[in-house]
Amino acid sequence: MRQHYLSYSSNKSSERKPRSSRGVTVKVSVRFFAALREIVGKKEVLIEFKNENDVTVEKALRRLAERYGKDFVEYVYDGKTGEVKGFLQFLVNGRSLSAVDWLSTELEDGDVLAIIPPVGGG
Repeated sequence: MRQHYLSYSSNKSSERKPRSSRGVTVKVSVRFFAALREIVGKKEVLIEFKNENDVTVEKALRRLAERYGKDFVEYVYDGKTGEVKGFLQFLVNGRSLSAVDWLSTELEDGDVLAIIPPVGGG
């Protein structure tokens, strides 16, 4: 079950120790592939979170939606439910996020978030 775009789950699935990021800047690299690369116009971007607590995958997606607008939102989120579309894969530092509350996975300074659409071929 995917979480709704507009909801926030406080459950933490991350294996990392909780931390307070007050006074800290967290920089996360985000890599795009296929159609998302076309929408964004880049293969990788850096997003920064200054003085924010609990920087999560969900917060990163919201920041990207604000930055890249309608085309990004329509590709990533279901227009009826607001949930992240099920065909997308997300990796943090090469590890797949497949747990139920994967949107709540905390990101740390220097992490790499990859958003991977389905790959077809024949």
